[in-house]
Amino acid sequence: MLPSALLHGLDPDSGTDGRPPRRTARDWAVDTCCFLLAGLVFLVAATALLRDQHAPQGLAVADVLLGALSCGAVWLRRRWPVGLAAAMVPLGFVSSTAGGTAMVALFTLAVHRPFRHVAWIGGADLALVPLYYWLRPDPDLPFAGSVVFAVLLAVSVIGWGMFVRSKRLLMLSLRERARRAENEARLRAEQAQRLAREAIAREMHDVLAHRLTLLSVHAGALEFRPDAPREEVARAAGVIRESAHEALQDLREIIGVLRAGESEDSAGERRQPTLAALDALVAECREAGMKVALDHRVADPAAVAASVGRTAYRIAQEALTNARKHAPGAEVTVCLTGSPGDGLTLAVTNPPPTTEPTPVPGSGQGLIGLTERATLAGGRLEHGTTGDGGFEVRAWLPWAQTGPTS
Repeated sequence: MLPSALLHGLDPDSGTDGRPPRRTARDWAVDTCCFLLAGLVFLVAATALLRDQHAPQGLAVADVLLGALSCGAVWLRRRWPVGLAAAMVPLGFVSSTAGGTAMVALFTLAVHRPFRHVAWIGGADLALVPLYYWLRPDPDLPFAGSVVFAVLLAVSVIGWGMFVRSKRLLMLSLRERARRAENEARLRAEQAQRLAREAIAREMHDVLAHRLTLLSVHAGALEFRPDAPREEVARAAGVIRESAHEALQDLREIIGVLRAGESEDSAGERRQPTLAALDALVAECREAGMKVALDHRVADPAAVAASVGRTAYRIAQEALTNARKHAPGAEVTVCLTGSPGDGLTLAVTNPPPTTEPTPVPGSGQGLIGLTERATLAGGRLEHGTTGDGGFEVRAWLPWAQTGPTS
């Protein structure tokens, strides 16, 4: 029960075949009413014209024929509203029986076309009203009364049509606004899902890469040194077992976060590392056989914000993992300095490798993730080779003057 033009505006894909939209049941009902209205005006005007003894018979017959043709043209008003309204200006001037069709055409023009078309065609129609009644005076009304009545009728029809058009445009604008809101909500949902996936992927990389690298390095050592002393083999096997157990435990917790649908910060809060866990990380690396020198100059690690401390821990963890993969056997230096207001500076440096490192899959993505993590925390991260051919990862993170925040 909506107009076809409005349905086409609400669903633009409905008319992609290039043809005009088909009439709806409401369109047929409105067109029928317009045709009956134009026909009623035609019958009244034709009856009065044929009974007028002063009108020439030939002109009366021609007037009636033009009025009858104009009534049939009402069915074309939706397809050619401008053309029909423009044609009815001279036709309505010479034919008194076509007045009903002229009003219908003017109303259709105001509904389906912008105001500039209505201004030109409606203005021409109104300008001809005084001349029409001067040439064909109404015997029942004075000249001024006839002109005022005709002008008020035309202005009322135009105003009614513009009101209908404004309501349709308002409905289309509201529908378009709702469609944009739905699209924006969908895009926000997709962006939230993408950010959640990136956060989970980053967390899996940070947590599992450290464990799996330990496992890979010690498994490679056992493979290339099967004749190693029994104590070293037992220690390497213990590290492999412990790393595999920790990796499975971390993976189980991350999968639990996925199943529960919780955020990264709210889920697993008990296991989220802070800056105070840096000493334990270095001790774990030393137990695995790494040479790590820790220069810890932060007197109170607990005073660092939890998010900043967690970021610093992850950077140190990834840097140590990279050093273990690409510079095995080299002594790694971890330097941590900073104070409230000045920020937190973390530097992890390793000399060039003395032996060919064992290839480890999955390299090349950790530093990209660390740079993104530092940027999200409001800091910056730089990495590159040193003058002696080694490698250094240096990060600066903000440390607010106000103290710890959560």
